[in-house]
Amino acid sequence: MSSFVGLKTIQGRRERLSKRVFDLVFASLGLILLAPVFVVVAVLIKLDSRGPVFYVQERMGLDAKPFSMLKFRSMRKNAEAHGPGWTVEDDPRVTRLGRFLRRINVDELPQLINVLLGQMSLVGPRPERPIYVNQFRRSIPRYMDRHWEKAGLTGWAQVNGLRGDTSIAERTKYDLWYIENWSLLLDVKILLRTVFNVFELPNAY
Repeated sequence: MSSFVGLKTIQGRRERLSKRVFDLVFASLGLILLAPVFVVVAVLIKLDSRGPVFYVQERMGLDAKPFSMLKFRSMRKNAEAHGPGWTVEDDPRVTRLGRFLRRINVDELPQLINVLLGQMSLVGPRPERPIYVNQFRRSIPRYMDRHWEKAGLTGWAQVNGLRGDTSIAERTKYDLWYIENWSLLLDVKILLRTVFNVFELPNAY
């Protein structure tokens, strides 16, 4: 992992505790309020295509440690039987329902469970798969520095349009800016922008 010298992070015990309490409160509230949505989406997924409701994928989080990230399944069963592939526009592996779920970010909602488990935060750098982390760490300056904080369900890069098939270097710059300028108010701002722009975020495929 690259050096973190000079990187301002959420280092204080009080700051980390306040962020964790914030995550627990609002992730719990989100799961309670969205329970009917979970049920409806689960039924629709089973009706739309064969396969499980949830998709579990290994991602890298805090300190570049792997964890199992949850998603609603949006691809066909055995879509990655021949290996992982970057999702692109009009990806044939994505189901009809999955395309809609991805468009409005509903496929990411099960990660509220990851937040409760302490594996993720509501806001932070989006976690990536180990195979891609190993690629990006060799070509993107300071890429590994983004693992100095917990991965997020949403992030500063995402609300600024950097998601999907977009520049990893630019995403990294936004992730590092978030880490260095973190505050609870910034988390609230990012969450509000995520909610109110859910139908307008580009590259959501």
